[in-house]
Amino acid sequence: MSDQLKQFRARIDALDDRIVDLLNERAALAQEIGHTKSGAKYRPEREAQVLRRLAGRNRGPLPGTALARLYVEIMSACRGLEGATRVAYLGPQGTFSEEAADKQFGSHAELQPCASIDEVFRQVEAEHAGYGVVPVENSTEGSIGRTHDLLLATPLRICGEVLLPVHHCLMSKSGKPGSIKKILSHSQSLAQCHEWLNRGYPAVRRMPVVSNAEAARLAARDASAAAIASKTAASVYKLKVIASNIEDEPQNTTRFLVLSTHDAGPSGKDKTSLVLSTRNVPGAIHALLTPLAAHGVSMSRLESRPARTGRWEYMFFVDLEGHQQDANVAQALKELQAKAAYFKVFGSYPAGAA
Repeated sequence: MSDQLKQFRARIDALDDRIVDLLNERAALAQEIGHTKSGAKYRPEREAQVLRRLAGRNRGPLPGTALARLYVEIMSACRGLEGATRVAYLGPQGTFSEEAADKQFGSHAELQPCASIDEVFRQVEAEHAGYGVVPVENSTEGSIGRTHDLLLATPLRICGEVLLPVHHCLMSKSGKPGSIKKILSHSQSLAQCHEWLNRGYPAVRRMPVVSNAEAARLAARDASAAAIASKTAASVYKLKVIASNIEDEPQNTTRFLVLSTHDAGPSGKDKTSLVLSTRNVPGAIHALLTPLAAHGVSMSRLESRPARTGRWEYMFFVDLEGHQQDANVAQALKELQAKAAYFKVFGSYPAGAA
């Protein structure tokens, strides 16, 4: 070994020693904060601020995504010193919902798989889990109807969002394309890979199941079946990947909501989600949008869904830029509520990063 290499390694060892000391100093401060504050130990607005500040400070060569992941794990480990954070998600193990939960909470959270989106809501409402992670929309296939329906009835609040790039793989027990008689996946994933399947497997039967991970679990038991799922699912269920990145849109992204019983405070870059309906009078929709323009509030999403109260009546799901505690957003919401036939704010939360 050259003297120069020895010197480099000695410097790395010295830096590692400092890093360990600093990490433990940080953990001790986090413990002190935990002892003095009341309420939830997970504060999404604070963690978002930390990640944004460090991203702005980073000058490389470490990539921003790698630095963010490191700090999610550091914050997860520090949070774990106060006790495990239990997070319910749409299971079983190996779903994209699990990946979203891990991206948001880190590996020191206690992840709890649920059989349905309804069950995720129930677990958090009953306080069997502190948080829930549910899919709400996909960039290719649009919104998840069941999540929207449950948001209308739940007392839970949205306190965060996760944007997860979604890359699908075709996998089977044997890894041999010729043995595939049926392809299993969630209906959204089958739709996201529709054209790829039409080109490669036009005659093979496609069967929707409750989740991609469930498709992988079933394919592990059936030599004639293949699944569309994540690489994580292939590893969990010991399947062989036949093809990777088979989604029709390369930028395919799914948005997940983080649910809890508490709100998130302002982080400096937030969204506010709400639902409203109009009175059946001329110009009603235009009247609802007027307060946003008047107070300089940008709308990032507007989606209509049929209301269950009557024929040809609609609920409008809206995402606004800003926090409901911001003066302009608060005034716009006050005026919206006065004009709407139905009005409910789901929560304000830090805007997610892909």
